[in-house]
Amino acid sequence: MKKSGLLFAFAMFLMSFGTVSAQKLATLDVAEILNLMPEKKKADQQLEAFSKTKQAEIEKQMTAAEAKFKKYQEEAPKQSQKVNEERNQELQKLQQNIQQMTQVAQQDLAKRQNEAYAPIEKKVNDAVAKAAKANGWDFVFDTNTVGLIYRGGADATAAVKKELGLK
Repeated sequence: MKKSGLLFAFAMFLMSFGTVSAQKLATLDVAEILNLMPEKKKADQQLEAFSKTKQAEIEKQMTAAEAKFKKYQEEAPKQSQKVNEERNQELQKLQQNIQQMTQVAQQDLAKRQNEAYAPIEKKVNDAVAKAAKANGWDFVFDTNTVGLIYRGGADATAAVKKELGLK
């Protein structure tokens, strides 16, 4: 009984090996492709400008809050306890506003990234699919992913560049 199970497992292994060897594999350097695309460069520049603008707004608020904090610290010994408590609450509210501003800015940036990169990703995926069909590749792996261990198949980077009109 054990021999027939072992024989069956060996036969399945040989059949699966034959199936796998018939498939054509290719690798693709997606990062290289994206870095050559003018649309990606433009999106990166726009996102960086947006990020810098939001960061400047946050830094402006932080500078104003720091100035108030310093002023309140200097004046605290001369003020009543009630005034100091009110100022402390005001500073806490400013800190909460800055934290909220930071969170909203991060969310806005993520939303803009998704909107900017979605058409670029679609264009690359369409070009990969077209190049894969034209060259008979069954699978195309990104060479930049951790999961890729063996890179012996054809390199699809040149064919995808050609499909996108990149050099």
